[in-house]
Amino acid sequence: MPGRASKKFSGQRIPPGQRASDSGGLRLPEPDLKQAESLVMELLAIPGRSGEEGQILEFIARKLRGAGLPKSALVWDPVHQRSPLGGQVGNLVVRLPGSVRGPRRLLMAHVDTVPLCVGARPVRRADRIVPADSNTALGADNRAGAAVVLSAALEVLRQRLKHPPLVFVWTVQEEVGLLGARFAKLGLLGKPKLAFNFDGGPSHKVTIGATGGQRMHIRILGQASHAGVAPQDGVSAIVVAGLAIAWLQQEGWHGLVEKPEGRGTANIGRIHGGVATNVVSPEVELHAEARSHDPAFRRKIVQTIREAFERAAQQVQNIHGQQARILWQEQSDYEAFRLADDAPCVLVAEAALRSVGATPERAISQGGLDANWMTHRGIPTVTLGCGQVNPHTCQEYLVLPEFWQACRVALRLATATESVLSLHERP
Repeated sequence: MPGRASKKFSGQRIPPGQRASDSGGLRLPEPDLKQAESLVMELLAIPGRSGEEGQILEFIARKLRGAGLPKSALVWDPVHQRSPLGGQVGNLVVRLPGSVRGPRRLLMAHVDTVPLCVGARPVRRADRIVPADSNTALGADNRAGAAVVLSAALEVLRQRLKHPPLVFVWTVQEEVGLLGARFAKLGLLGKPKLAFNFDGGPSHKVTIGATGGQRMHIRILGQASHAGVAPQDGVSAIVVAGLAIAWLQQEGWHGLVEKPEGRGTANIGRIHGGVATNVVSPEVELHAEARSHDPAFRRKIVQTIREAFERAAQQVQNIHGQQARILWQEQSDYEAFRLADDAPCVLVAEAALRSVGATPERAISQGGLDANWMTHRGIPTVTLGCGQVNPHTCQEYLVLPEFWQACRVALRLATATESVLSLHERP
């Protein structure tokens, strides 16, 4: 999930190895930050693009079992059997009964990465983790989030910390339409009342809303002919695509879309077609998306794209009057959401940040999050950053002080100790 980098570390810098802090004689839980750093380095080095998360989730399960978690407490939600992508494995779910009373809390993160991260070799340079190879992304989106949630679970188990009822979830297939969250069996989660998703951006960022997205698959069926002998008999699917795309770009319906009736984005991200230079192209496939916080305007973008392709098809004919056909498919990836300013998960997340010396900053995301589907399905979910910068690019890196802070926040949330230091610090 893309996020804006913070210009400076916004909380107290706790050196790796420090385990706890004191407040008025009360010993507050602190994670082993050296262990957390080792965890994220290991996670970053394991391949796991969307649909191929088996190896990474088995690593997480092995770590949990090694910390004393009974094998029976590990539950696999077979979302891959319901996902249109298929895939190797579904979400990993861990439920812990509470040792203190309180509403159940959910901590979650997705584990899949974009294809550009395959082959990543993480290295530490000063207070950053970067890819050793300049031709790959790092995968901090979202192995950093996965490590934060895993660190919290391991500390609860190893330190035998008191905690309310907990559920930890590592989801799959987030990068291809939030499919792990979309098809999750909510019954496995135990009806959590407070939900926290760890994903991209600076650690003090509290994301309370996100855009909605629509996906389109466009097939243009033209007419093949010999490009040298009888080009006039052909109907070029490539020409139709070119005309449509050019019109969308010229009229402001591709890229950032700003119109009197609304604001959003549109992108044609994949295009494939043609068979040879001496054949008038009979078919082209395109994959596109549209996003907007306003469902009605997002629908307007989608409809305008469709009309552009239909109109372009009418402009290209062969000598027999034949035209290309447009085959259109679309689906909703996720709906926009906005949490209430006083939503309990938001207030608790902000209290956790204040308890470690950070100043929360609320944000609205222009990208989709697992929180979109969780909130849509009745579990209001706030998203917290982990220090990821420039995700989905070869310039991606992870800011370690921000990652350490996210680990501290997650443990405060898991142990319901977020309000101890923050009560007197609230503005």
